Amino acid sequence: MNLAEGVQIVSFGLLALMMIGSALGVVLLSNIVHSAFLLGGVFISMAGLFLLLNADFVAAAQVLIYVGSVNVLILFAIMLVNKGEEFKPFPNAWIRKGLTAVVCVGLFALLAGMVFSTPWALGPVPPAGYNSTEAIGQHFFSDFLLPFELASVLLLIAMVGAIVLARREFLNDGELPGDEPTVLTLPERPREPVGSLGGSSDS
Repeated sequence: MNLAEGVQIVSFGLLALMMIGSALGVVLLSNIVHSAFLLGGVFISMAGLFLLLNADFVAAAQVLIYVGSVNVLILFAIMLVNKGEEFKPFPNAWIRKGLTAVVCVGLFALLAGMVFSTPWALGPVPPAGYNSTEAIGQHFFSDFLLPFELASVLLLIAMVGAIVLARREFLNDGELPGDEPTVLTLPERPREPVGSLGGSSDS
């Protein structure tokens, strides 16, 4: 993407402010649904930063994977688990907050050290018509073939696990949940007799 230097600076500033504000909202808001939506704002602003770096494929992958998959998955998990109940304050919550602050300050110091120790020399200007997607595809199927295949297997395992977790279990007529030993099941996934399904479908 060839933009004027002033446009790039303004775009970078707006995207950076959007990302920082959304990230602060993610960790500071008490409503977890609002935090999940603001997390999507963080991902989108990161995709915009990738576009400014002429990494169009990474920007598209950022939107498709993190916004379209990860963020939607988080929202589904919140809808399945969260009952809208108010969280009860934990005893000695200040200890956890203090430890969280220490970890955050440590990570910030680590990242700041990396920023100042990295030589930010400008690389060569890509020639006209350079396609980063084609270059990434060549690396995927040559230098990084094994990690690429391992990632695909990992995603397949995650998809099968999600199907198993979302699968509903049905009981025969007369077999009630109270007649069998207690098992660990999600309260959002009640087990229903098979006969009730026919009545619900007829109605």
